[in-house]
Amino acid sequence: MFDGLSDKFGDIFDRLKKRGALSESDVSEAMREIRVALLEADVALPVVKEFIDGVKEQAVGHDVIKSVTPGQMIIKVVNDHLVEMLGPEDAEINLAAAAPVPILMVGLQGSGKTTTTGKLALRLKNRDRKKVLVAGLDVARPAAQEQLAQLAKQAEVESLAPVFGEQPVGISKRAMEVGRKEGFDVVILDTAGRLAIDQELMTEVAEIRNTVAPAEILLVADAMSGQDAVNVAKEFNEKIGITGIVLTRVDGDARGGAALSMRQVTGCPIKLMGVGEKLDALDTFQAERIAGRILGMGDIVGLVEKAGEVVDQEEAEKVAKRAMKGQFTLEDLQQQLAQVKNMGDLGGLMGMLPGVGKMKKQIAEANIDDKMIARQEAIILSMTPKERRNPKLLNAKRRKRIAAGSGTSVQDVNRLLKQFQQMASMMKKMGKKGMKGMMPGMGGGMPNMPGGMMPPPGMKF
Repeated sequence: MFDGLSDKFGDIFDRLKKRGALSESDVSEAMREIRVALLEADVALPVVKEFIDGVKEQAVGHDVIKSVTPGQMIIKVVNDHLVEMLGPEDAEINLAAAAPVPILMVGLQGSGKTTTTGKLALRLKNRDRKKVLVAGLDVARPAAQEQLAQLAKQAEVESLAPVFGEQPVGISKRAMEVGRKEGFDVVILDTAGRLAIDQELMTEVAEIRNTVAPAEILLVADAMSGQDAVNVAKEFNEKIGITGIVLTRVDGDARGGAALSMRQVTGCPIKLMGVGEKLDALDTFQAERIAGRILGMGDIVGLVEKAGEVVDQEEAEKVAKRAMKGQFTLEDLQQQLAQVKNMGDLGGLMGMLPGVGKMKKQIAEANIDDKMIARQEAIILSMTPKERRNPKLLNAKRRKRIAAGSGTSVQDVNRLLKQFQQMASMMKKMGKKGMKGMMPGMGGGMPNMPGGMMPPPGMKF
């Protein structure tokens, strides 16, 4: 997300930082470039104007122009205004109501509403320890209720059994009754969508809202639809009264204009964002972190949190200690690859590292993607346990067999083994120097990662 905007902001700020002193004309020129970059990112014109006016007012001030590092000061001003634009607060899902708490999911057809309902159910179950019931209110789209039931099964939450001929308002009433009788904490109601906003849709959603009095009305909007998503949000807010926004397909949106416009246009916070296809790929929308990514500062806190969710700390520490003693094996590496894979989309993870945006060429040349991890895992799993523990056994004949078994080439096997040896050697050297808990190959290491967590081979920048 925000790839194009981040690149342009990076170029603008690089030029500013190279200048020792800044004049008002320098600042004005930078603001013009930022305005163009925001408009090209599909940010709404009124939002752009307000943002530029606010930044410029501060940027041409005495404290910035006369600063020892005026370029850095302007970046800080831009960052602060981005945070304000996106919403300074981290808006959580409101569960402060009598159980079962009703949550209404609204939006257009194709926005990812049903999938997001499944993701939210899983999040509330795992993160908030809530007993969740989901109910499909879409009786028009074929198999919509069955799709939700399948997602509920994957999330290990209950779904309301459909009754033939029952209409949305009736389904919502029954869902709340079941929720009360069977002791559910939360009832999530997945409403029907339309290809476009029409009176029939709004009337139906309004009736359901009046029936269940939801604690949250969450608009699910496709981030890739840009200004269309902003217009949809505005209309839903005016006619229904939404309490928050969930942006989907954030991982595929290169422009990001919807995210930057929505809160300003509607006054409603963006609460969650879908960052992948997996059921657990739903993150809290945190303005400071998003602003950091836009400005190329990464999101180390978010990366550490993701790692902490999937890494077995005790086992990772054992691997790290063995590695420091020169006992790092291909079995250890396979374990590391599995952990990295469980953290989610690799492209998204890379975007959380500071300065990675400026290394796109190196990343492309290294062929770093999710398929790379799958290939490397397949190669290691095609080895015998004895070979994984002692790579010196891997002669030409064995390498040929492993390549055939993993569906890769001998060159791929050789490349993995070479990178493994480099990683093992680096870890051993780090052990001698006492540099524990760092990620090798990442520009000098990454402190504060969960103990022993390392990147896959090939991620050396």
